[in-house]
Amino acid sequence: MREFLPGRRSHEIVEFQHRGHGYLGGIGRYEDGRVAEIFLDAGKAGTALQAVSRDAAVLASLALQYGAPLDVIRHALAVDEDGEAAGPIGALIDWIETRDGETGA
Repeated sequence: MREFLPGRRSHEIVEFQHRGHGYLGGIGRYEDGRVAEIFLDAGKAGTALQAVSRDAAVLASLALQYGAPLDVIRHALAVDEDGEAAGPIGALIDWIETRDGETGA
């Protein structure tokens, strides 16, 4: 069952670079501090990079709201040969986990 977010909630913004592209990430949380939604914007308006980034964030947010733990989502995402996040959603989740020790539990 989907756990909906309150109308007013904590939200933070982070700017980061991943593989030569600049991203603007947003993180919304439930009242208890768990990550509930992720926003991601990239590139110029109307580009494929922007569309793919936004769509990936929507899918991650829905998974979180249906109970998927953040670390499980991260584990399912692609990594490069060095074990680093291959995509921007993975990079943003790594940033969240590094910063606040979030495990999705």
